[in-house]
Amino acid sequence: MIRILDLASFDLSMIERQGSQQQDIEETVRDILRNVRQRKDVALGEYTRRFDGVDGSDFRISESEIQGAISRMDPALIDVLERAADNIRAFHRMQIRTGFTMQGADGITMGQRFTPLQRVGIYIPGGTAAYPSTVLMDCIPAIIAGVDRIVLATPPARDGGGNAAILAAAHIAGVGEIYRVGGAQAIAAMAYGTETVPRVDKIVGPGNIYVAMAKKMVYGIVDIDMIAGPSDILILADDTAIPAFVAADLLAQAEHDVLSRAILLTTSRKMAENVRDELKKQCDLLSRAHIAKKSIEQYGVIVICDTIGQAVALSDTIAPEHLEICTENADDVMALVRNAGSIFLGNYTPEALGDYFAGPNHTLPTEGTSRFFSPLSVDDFVKKSSFLSYSRQALVKAAQPVMAFAHAEQLQAHARSIEIRL
Repeated sequence: MIRILDLASFDLSMIERQGSQQQDIEETVRDILRNVRQRKDVALGEYTRRFDGVDGSDFRISESEIQGAISRMDPALIDVLERAADNIRAFHRMQIRTGFTMQGADGITMGQRFTPLQRVGIYIPGGTAAYPSTVLMDCIPAIIAGVDRIVLATPPARDGGGNAAILAAAHIAGVGEIYRVGGAQAIAAMAYGTETVPRVDKIVGPGNIYVAMAKKMVYGIVDIDMIAGPSDILILADDTAIPAFVAADLLAQAEHDVLSRAILLTTSRKMAENVRDELKKQCDLLSRAHIAKKSIEQYGVIVICDTIGQAVALSDTIAPEHLEICTENADDVMALVRNAGSIFLGNYTPEALGDYFAGPNHTLPTEGTSRFFSPLSVDDFVKKSSFLSYSRQALVKAAQPVMAFAHAEQLQAHARSIEIRL
């Protein structure tokens, strides 16, 4: 089911995802973006009827619809969502940053200030995979950051309404402006604005390849969080790991998508073989076994390393979205890690805790981008500005160096703007 390889036999090309019909997708998405930009609500309505099979004339979900969805929800699930929201708020409040001010000699003041974004759009899938957890993860940091206006777009349900769990999660998070618009057309609506859907400054949230492509194409017109690919997990394990737990966590990611990637790096051949056996046993118990099995067969691998140091080095090269460290002295091993979206320490910290409930954000960099991207946070919803103030006395002291720079770069007006003040 899953390959077991020695480190010398492993090559990164073995876990590279197969390419898609990129050019066809680009052309389709470009047409959608152009159409929505030009024809606005009319185009949105046409795409809603075409892709979702429902009337596309009323995009805004009313407060009564939201309350009706909440009333139909299992109270136990509402309680779980509220408890998860509390955990997410507590964690993200710790990320709030304040600016600073420096006072220099001769009346110099300078510093940095943080300003919330004014308008943010959040996209939440609503088809076969509806994720109320992502509503909480994406909305709550924006609210904590102080964003003025948050709009949420999600595909309509088959009855023309919204997914009840998504509406309930949005209400619990504190977002009430929700539009029943899906796909690349929703990204276009939020990027350009229509008669109904407001133009935003930043778009965050997951989606299929068409949504990801649309976000990529509108970047620069608006900001985006990241271009997310299929999910992945990498587990570092020694003899202290529990094979059944390791296998369960690999499958928890594999069941997402046939393109998901589940990797185990271990210093123990016995661990590798036991995990392989557990994967065979546990996979057959899953309702999405066909997806998990294909994922494991195509992109899953167990690599046997001589040392944990070798395993960490390979992990940093792969730069996983989720990294579990199931070893002795897991904290010490984590100190060696440079590249990972979110890290889970010990045998009793499964990645699913981070997906739903613990508090750290589950919107994470994929496709090896944890080398340079970070998890979604409050920082994603604020921007930084610097400020400075010089007295005349301070300007006089700085005048000659500044004018020397300006003349060196042949920018006479720059130098003149200093000289005229002297």
